Amino acid sequence: MKAKSLYQKLNKDFELNKCKDDWSEIETNDLIAKDFNKRYMGLFLDSASEIKGCFTAVFPSELILKKVLTSGKKDILLFLHHPMIWNLGFKGYPFKSIQRETLLKLKQNRISVYVLHVPLDKNGQYSTTVSLAKALEIKPKSYFCKYFGVKVGVIGKTNCKTVDEMAQKIETAVGHKLKIWSYGSSKIKNGIVALIAGGGNDPDAIKEIAGFGINLFITGVTKPNKNFQPSIDAHNVAKKNKINIIGATHYSTEKFACLAMNNYFKKIGLPGQFLDDRPDLKDLQ
Repeated sequence: MKAKSLYQKLNKDFELNKCKDDWSEIETNDLIAKDFNKRYMGLFLDSASEIKGCFTAVFPSELILKKVLTSGKKDILLFLHHPMIWNLGFKGYPFKSIQRETLLKLKQNRISVYVLHVPLDKNGQYSTTVSLAKALEIKPKSYFCKYFGVKVGVIGKTNCKTVDEMAQKIETAVGHKLKIWSYGSSKIKNGIVALIAGGGNDPDAIKEIAGFGINLFITGVTKPNKNFQPSIDAHNVAKKNKINIIGATHYSTEKFACLAMNNYFKKIGLPGQFLDDRPDLKDLQ
């Protein structure tokens, strides 16, 4: 498939013209696509004129980039949900840019990079929170929580009766231990839960959840971070309103969208492969 045609199709299908984002902390250089430095979404690294297949991943971690560069494949699209590496252990800002040397290696191997952050968070068929809900067999009933002007949260119905039962289902889906913040009743009120994949540690989002009378919130990042006051405020709001929180890491709650994107690429005739990464349990506590 012609690379330019693929980029244009992605731009249209995910409505980039209706979205906003901000990655102004990213280290810019001459290799990064000029448009990306203006709107922070879409084509990030233009390296190939033809695309023969795709890799999908949540973050461009060292592990992921190593997998891509040692695959031996060329004329490939690396589809990312984030343009930067995530780690709450980084001092200050929790994201780090891909080194120019690595971008050059990708370019030399004819591996293009395309990024959808807000456009993939925006609720829809392949979106992060909708994909998480599907993986947990939660039926969406409505959307909430605006992020850069688009709704990213899901209110849904579950057959689980208790917080522990829901936690077991999540643990099975993500394949690792979780963190349960028990601030309310152990029973799920009316079988309704709220979800935001990724970094849902937002006090305004939890105020919305309280307004719905919901007592269980499922998200990725739950660590009260002294460098990010909203994360501390979020816990205070949850405690006040007796809302339990289950944290399952940034990566693990968003990976289902990148898995789903392989179906998108398959439909347009491109073989896709999801690249598994390591969840960072520092996200939880």
